[in-house]
Amino acid sequence: MQPKAKRRIVLVAEFSIHPIGIGTSVGRYVKAAVRAMSRIPGLTIDVTPMSSVLEAESIEIILEAVEVSHHALRSIGAKRISSSLRIDERLDKRRTMSDKVRGLKRSTSPKS
Repeated sequence: MQPKAKRRIVLVAEFSIHPIGIGTSVGRYVKAAVRAMSRIPGLTIDVTPMSSVLEAESIEIILEAVEVSHHALRSIGAKRISSSLRIDERLDKRRTMSDKVRGLKRSTSPKS
C-alpha cells in the first residue's frame, strides 16, 4: 500500500477589499467579508492588518472568495467597493503559506 499523497495546495493569494465613501472605520465591512469567505470549503484565510492571505487548491476557490466578499459588502450597504488581488500559483512544488513563512523564519534567524 502506498502512503497517502499530501494535499496539493498550489495557490496563495493576497486579497484586500475596501468600501469607499463610508468613513474611516471599516472594521464592520472587513468582518463581513471574512465571515463570508470563511464559509467557503477548501479556503484557508490568514487575516493580517492590511490584507488577507488566502490559500486554496484552485483559482476558482480564490475567485469565489472575491465574489462573496463583494456580495457581503453590498449586502450591508456599501455603494462602492475597491479590491486588490495578487495570486501566486506554484505548479512545480507543493507549498502552503505556512511552509513559506517557516522557510523565511529559518533563513532570517540568527546563527548560533
